[in-house]
Amino acid sequence: MREIDNFYLSKDEPNKSCLIALRTIIMNYSVEFTPGWKYKLPCFLHQKKIFCYLWIDKETGHPYISVNKGVHINHPALYVGDRKNFALLFIDPNEDIPVDTIYEIFDLAMEFYKT
Repeated sequence: MREIDNFYLSKDEPNKSCLIALRTIIMNYSVEFTPGWKYKLPCFLHQKKIFCYLWIDKETGHPYISVNKGVHINHPALYVGDRKNFALLFIDPNEDIPVDTIYEIFDLAMEFYKT
C-alpha cells in the first residue's frame, strides 16, 4: 500500500471518512489540482506547487486543511497563528463539511496563483 493511501485508511472514524471526503472535495475544486505526497503529508498541487494539504490537529484530533498563501487571506474561518505562509481551516468530522467555505477560501487563494 502506498503511504498516501495508508494515511487515509489508517485513521479512525469519523476522521477517515472526513479526510476521504475532503480529498474528493479538494480534487473537485479544480481539474488543475493533482494529489501528491510531500513531507509525509497528503497535499494537493497547483502548477507543481503545494496549494494545500490535509492533517490532523494534535489538540482536537480533528482534520484540517492547511492552505498555502492563507496568511494573506482575510477570512473568519481561517486560523493563522504564528505561521508564515499557511493558514488552517479546521473541520469538525462530526458535522457537515463546509464545502462553500472551503471553495470560497480556495477562490481567494487562487488569486495568488494567477500572477
